[in-house]
Amino acid sequence: MDIGCHLPTQGPVATRESLLTFCGEAEAREVASLWVSDHVVFPRTKTGDYPSGRFPFESDLAYMEPVAMLAAAAVLTERARLGCSVFILGHRHPIVMAKMLSTIDVLSNGRLICGVGVGWWEEELSLLGVPFKQRGKQADEMLHVFKTLWTSDHPHFEGEFYKLDDVGFAPKPIQKPHPPIVVGGDSPGAFRRTVTLADGWHATAKTPEQAEEALGRLRAAAEKVGRPFESIELSVRVNLKGESLATSRQLLVDRLAAFKALGFSEVVLDFRRDTLDEMLADLEIVTSEVRPAVDRA
Repeated sequence: MDIGCHLPTQGPVATRESLLTFCGEAEAREVASLWVSDHVVFPRTKTGDYPSGRFPFESDLAYMEPVAMLAAAAVLTERARLGCSVFILGHRHPIVMAKMLSTIDVLSNGRLICGVGVGWWEEELSLLGVPFKQRGKQADEMLHVFKTLWTSDHPHFEGEFYKLDDVGFAPKPIQKPHPPIVVGGDSPGAFRRTVTLADGWHATAKTPEQAEEALGRLRAAAEKVGRPFESIELSVRVNLKGESLATSRQLLVDRLAAFKALGFSEVVLDFRRDTLDEMLADLEIVTSEVRPAVDRA
């Protein structure tokens, strides 16, 4: 199982120097992949239902834009794959987004992982013009637009939200037929989107036990449309922001070994801290102790 890490993207470490240093250290330690997450604005109105039961971010928190971050990481690294956990479909127009992602794949020489989701934060999505109640249907069309632009010399698409009629689009992505698309979320809509439009499923904020239950529902969704379950790549993001790896490394090894046993081929460790020194210390523990132990599991 490959182990990737979240880049320093928010708070006091959201700086050029942190990105330069962390990318360099991650490459030197042969980290498999480097990841970002997607928010654009933080509304000050604290209403609605949030997955964690609380408002997730302070409104004035510095939070780097993920497309720009991956473009920068593409030219700062040579080996690590680059992903987002996950791009919120609807934050950006799909034609523009398809071009930005194609550009990142070219700049990275074919290392992009296109993680996507529909989002849950109604205030943020509404500010960006997303029809919140129709965001799933709109997201499906966006994925069709991506694939059409990435693969066709004469792209044409006609849907409810978007229309294309033989436009020029270059450069195409390096990866063929296109960068891998992995879908976040475990709603019925997310699983349908995974088995019909994507290459993989990206789980977030789940214990191994919760992931095992979700995999049963994903398998049922795949069987319903005749998709071989084994053709679906499985990745998971593990949130370590509230944990000290210095004291919980064996617990982490056990957790990752459990995900490995379930068939997950990649894990993204999210240990964003308030200082770069803390993040680099965690990176050292992950690469020198946790990764070898998981490899042996």
